[in-house]
Amino acid sequence: MSEGPRRTAEDTFVPRRTQTHATGDTTILGVVVPVPEPWAQLLVEWRGKVGDPQASLVPPHVTLLPPTEVAVADRPAITAHLAQVARRHPPFAVHLSGTGTFRPISEVVFVAVARGIADCELIATDVRTGPLARSLTFPYHPHVTVAHDVPTDMLDMAYAGLVDLQAEFRVDAFTEFEQLPGGAWAVAREYPLTGPPH
Repeated sequence: MSEGPRRTAEDTFVPRRTQTHATGDTTILGVVVPVPEPWAQLLVEWRGKVGDPQASLVPPHVTLLPPTEVAVADRPAITAHLAQVARRHPPFAVHLSGTGTFRPISEVVFVAVARGIADCELIATDVRTGPLARSLTFPYHPHVTVAHDVPTDMLDMAYAGLVDLQAEFRVDAFTEFEQLPGGAWAVAREYPLTGPPH
């Protein structure tokens, strides 16, 4: 699927108005590292507080594969590919620390990944091969979006309000999501990381 650059951050799981599920021949998938509780609920609440409509559509996560349109007929090959990727990578630790922003390039405030960046990069690069091979509009930068395309004062509030956030957790699996017709995302499958330690 080839698309030109757009203002929306490509790795944000927002509804794609140009893509439909009308034919049933394609679907939209994404692959993420979910943020566990208790931090997930905190981040959902913050996303809701700043008026981001995505707060209720997709749980907090670090993107490995941005929303990508695929042929339904390719799903078995994609499942096999993702399982193979997961078998090559070991579990790893993530430390989220403070906030960052992509402004002025994109109206996004995020929680920064302080530890686990290289692990996410390695897995993301591996995921984007084979049946999921694709290019990215922006360089890959692991993060957890907390505000996207909301008024400037709300972006500032999220940036300041979460600046002291510290969250540490172990990642034992990554998750494949599928977009539903209404724009929400549903878990399609989880893939345990069982690779040898680096």
